[in-house]
Amino acid sequence: MLSMCLFILSFIMMVIGLFFIMLYINLLVIGYSFLEFVNFIIRSIYCDLFFIGLILWIYLLERKK
Repeated sequence: MLSMCLFILSFIMMVIGLFFIMLYINLLVIGYSFLEFVNFIIRSIYCDLFFIGLILWIYLLERKK
């Protein structure tokens, strides 16, 4: 039961993180370079949710095997 709740939580975190990453793609349109964009994504707490959720998701999938 706990692993299922963590799986759902990690999925929600990944969705929120990807939403903000796609939202911030507009920074490329207004003149940011790709490296500035990546630097901004790495420093954004909302985008870090994607990476935290992905790591948790992979861990939970590997633990099931």
